[in-house]
Amino acid sequence: MCVSPPTCPRRSVQGPISHPSASVLRRGTAAECHPGPAQGRGLPSLQRGVQPGCSLTALPPPPSTKTELPAPYGPWMEIAHDLPQLIASHRLRSHVHQMPQLSARHLRGREELHLAHLVLSFITMGYLWQEGEEGTVKVLPQNLAVPFWEVSQALGLPPILCHADFVALVTPVWPLHRNLDTIISLPGAESLRGFILVTLLVEKAAVPGIKAIVQAIHAILQLDHETLHKALQELAEAIGDMTKALARMHAPRYQPDCSVSLCSWKDNPAMPGGLVYEGVSDEPLAYSGGSAAQSTVLHAFDELLGIRHSEESSAFLRRMRQYMPPPHRAFVEEIRRAPPLRQHVLSSGDARLRAAFNRCVCALADFRSYHITIVTKYIAVAAAKAKAGRAEPGDGPAAGKPPSALETKGTGGSHIFSFLKSVRDTTREGVISA
Repeated sequence: MCVSPPTCPRRSVQGPISHPSASVLRRGTAAECHPGPAQGRGLPSLQRGVQPGCSLTALPPPPSTKTELPAPYGPWMEIAHDLPQLIASHRLRSHVHQMPQLSARHLRGREELHLAHLVLSFITMGYLWQEGEEGTVKVLPQNLAVPFWEVSQALGLPPILCHADFVALVTPVWPLHRNLDTIISLPGAESLRGFILVTLLVEKAAVPGIKAIVQAIHAILQLDHETLHKALQELAEAIGDMTKALARMHAPRYQPDCSVSLCSWKDNPAMPGGLVYEGVSDEPLAYSGGSAAQSTVLHAFDELLGIRHSEESSAFLRRMRQYMPPPHRAFVEEIRRAPPLRQHVLSSGDARLRAAFNRCVCALADFRSYHITIVTKYIAVAAAKAKAGRAEPGDGPAAGKPPSALETKGTGGSHIFSFLKSVRDTTREGVISA
């Protein structure tokens, strides 16, 4: 019987963290690999030694990244680049109403579709939350709703700003090698930039861990314990580096103050009926906002390590997979179908493998514990102050005030602390006892 030890060894998250090369945040990082669909049982593509869709052992060089849509979509880009000012002056909705209805048919390739999804997501969030929680709307106008729906359908993503937009698609631009910035912003630009860039750094730190997953599965299939041990060491180190990257939230240039503009219209008391996408559906639709629960890397780690969450948490996480790009969902499913790592370690009787496996589990539990600390400080506490009317003075939503709904629920609409503590505790239970 496997039981969790009283505590997992703690890793320090303090100390200097070198600023990464900007190029690793482009396509080709873990968040931009596109594995193909799962093929039957037992991860046959990996059994044949074929990498799923992109090389996870040698990441491809990053291509140039688009920051502007083609000329026909100029009206979208003009509004997107002026969002903070339009929202602050309460003019965004009127500008959207005057926007021509454009078709998505002139978009070419995944890069343009992804950028269009990002642009329309930000315009939609600004349109809905222009007047804050007290001034929401029930209908997204057709000239915005229809192209947003078309782009989302083409990508297999929901028509809302999601984690994939933040991580892979809020693409940094770098006139200098180490200078990161975002293409589009919303009110509270500096704090939002910090939220986005730290999220990028966390996902970048996970890249060696994604590579280690593939190496570990190959090693299991080949009964190569030495390679498996090395892969598990690399995985534990990568997860520890993710925690260090998350600690950057405390740096003054990164500190976030979550805006109402990031909220969902599912399980949100400010929009209990959801949102009608005019020209798409006569009935309201409800979608969850961007959330770390939509991160492909965390789902991949859970599947490899055999972490089994509670029924309620598992149901929420399964729903969050629908907010990942389809190739990412397929990759996670391939890992789920692979020979189980935990059972392999148990049956091997190898103490070194067990210790390496447990270091991975403890590192993941520590990451989730630190995530709770971050959420408490930058989301829940700020939202509680907003609810009590003690938020920093500002001009409504233009100040990027945190929504009071986030006091108990996250941007994805989950009951935030019960969920985070549950997944942290069930992760700890994944430790193999001696």
